[in-house]
Amino acid sequence: MRLLNSHACRVHRQDEGSSPPQTTGKHMHKLFAFWISLIWLSMAIVSAADMPADASRPNIIVFYTDDHGHADLSCQGVLTDIKTPNVDALAKSGVLARNGYSTAPQCVPSRAGLLIGKFQSKFGVEANGASLEGFNSELTIAERLQKAGYVTAQFGKWHLGPGNRITDHGFKHVFNQNSGASFSANIDSDGHDREMSSLRPEMYHIDGCSKAAASIIDRYNDDPFFLYVAYRAPHVPLDAPRKYLDRFPGEMPERRRQALAMLSAVDDGVGLITDTLAKNNLTEKTLIFYIGDNGAPLKIHKLDAPGGGPGWDGSLNDPLNGEKGMLSEGGMHVPFVISWPGKIPAGQVYDHPISALDVAATTAAIANIPAQPDDFDGVNLVPFLTGEKSDAPHEFLAWRWIAQAAIREGDWKLLRGGDREYLYNLENDLEEQTNLAAKHPKVARRLREKLSIWADKLDPPGLASGDMSKAANDYFDFYLDGKPASPLPQKFQPKSGNPKPSDEPDRAVSSWLTRGGTMSVTEDGWRITPHNPGSAQAPFITKNGLSLNGPVSVVLTLKPAASGAVGIAWRTSTDKKFTANNRLDVDVADTTGFQTIHTNLPSDSKIIHVRIQLPPGISSIQSIELKPAGGKLVTLK
Repeated sequence: MRLLNSHACRVHRQDEGSSPPQTTGKHMHKLFAFWISLIWLSMAIVSAADMPADASRPNIIVFYTDDHGHADLSCQGVLTDIKTPNVDALAKSGVLARNGYSTAPQCVPSRAGLLIGKFQSKFGVEANGASLEGFNSELTIAERLQKAGYVTAQFGKWHLGPGNRITDHGFKHVFNQNSGASFSANIDSDGHDREMSSLRPEMYHIDGCSKAAASIIDRYNDDPFFLYVAYRAPHVPLDAPRKYLDRFPGEMPERRRQALAMLSAVDDGVGLITDTLAKNNLTEKTLIFYIGDNGAPLKIHKLDAPGGGPGWDGSLNDPLNGEKGMLSEGGMHVPFVISWPGKIPAGQVYDHPISALDVAATTAAIANIPAQPDDFDGVNLVPFLTGEKSDAPHEFLAWRWIAQAAIREGDWKLLRGGDREYLYNLENDLEEQTNLAAKHPKVARRLREKLSIWADKLDPPGLASGDMSKAANDYFDFYLDGKPASPLPQKFQPKSGNPKPSDEPDRAVSSWLTRGGTMSVTEDGWRITPHNPGSAQAPFITKNGLSLNGPVSVVLTLKPAASGAVGIAWRTSTDKKFTANNRLDVDVADTTGFQTIHTNLPSDSKIIHVRIQLPPGISSIQSIELKPAGGKLVTLK
């Protein structure tokens, strides 16, 4: 397109610089017709350059795994128990990025940054539980591609609002399966269209997503497509079926076996999808990214707790220090593979730092989608991976997550957490064991100033948007300051019988009912105690007889027993029962204090019944606010 525009400008300047021909009235019509024809021809040529034929537009697939530790690809060469032959083959056909980063050490902001292509704190999605209004107002890469004529499809975990609203963000096809429960979908696993509604799973969620994605490739093998395949693996709940567990016999923690099995299912899915590309002669025409959303949660102790609920997910970040919830390398230095056999040379190991933010910028560039300078914070990686450019793609990478902030420039990394500050040289100390801030104060000062300038462009501006939680302080104490690990939480200590709360329990408070446990009034608020506090049972509270015009905003202040998800479901006046479409999950952290989550129930109908499911264990609720559109506030305070 640049060549066409340049040529047109040169012709235009030559015409302006010459003497115009002398014409009479009888010549004017022919001259006018000539110029009109030339203008239309030029417009047609430029339009063709802007929108290349389908045959020249590559397909794009993004595999996005969940709480997947850096060590858990066999091509990383870190551990011997992990087996990922299909992802290894993908890396062999393209690039294994040794310094690939997610945009956050947590699910929701990481996914928002990936899909928008901007650092998520610029549009208000700092952490799990943040309002999604900013995300909803931005253009996803799927929307940009859909406008450019791409077929777009989402599979697996979404975590950015209700599943039945995913099509609002540019995805034509949706297969939102990420558990054994019913899920929102407008296609089945064979790629056949259906009305967007709740669909019962036919198979294990990882297998279902892989089959559906392969079916869409078969269906649209003559059209350019963008597939976002977001496997909920190895994130808890750990739920691998026997056929995958049996691949990993021998002595090991059961949670490790589960993680290996779930990642083996993911690897099978990658193999099915790449085989489907090959069958349709699309391998060389397809750019593939394989990226983790953040590091693995270890919970310091890597407790092999029974069941598959909250806690360590069995994945490992070796040799990196730290875990999910930290801006240390273990929290956001993730598996990162890129393949495009028709364009990018095979067998590369790439060492320059790159980011999941680069996915949107790269995708827009290769699809020839016009973009403004401030549309993306990432860069087009293709010229760097083909050798056209030899310098580093980024001058620096920077992050902010609540009370933590970090910047990496070359081999130097500055990490801040609350009032703590660390400086590492990652070339010599990838494990972040030696804090060099006192030894190299000028380097620390320079990076701090650069990080501060960058952070001033965020919303809100500054190096922190909140305080360090107890869990984050414990992580920094243990991983970065070398202090002994905190003792296991009381809920994991051996128990003799089921303890009873000190105050008299009831199943109802302020007409809110408890199911699977009891609710009692304490000085902190309302304590919800499951019938068996030592189990993985998750109680819920519910309120019926409401009359709330949607959409309804929810503000919930609680102290959960453990990190995990708070599930909020609602039933409208036209619903006979709760459905998967009318449910959203908000992640919460494991803290000693109360935390507040904000979300919206995106219903256009009157909501009559709300159910709030808490993480397993004993939780406390300080307040609940349900604010309808133009109606009376319903509270529990």
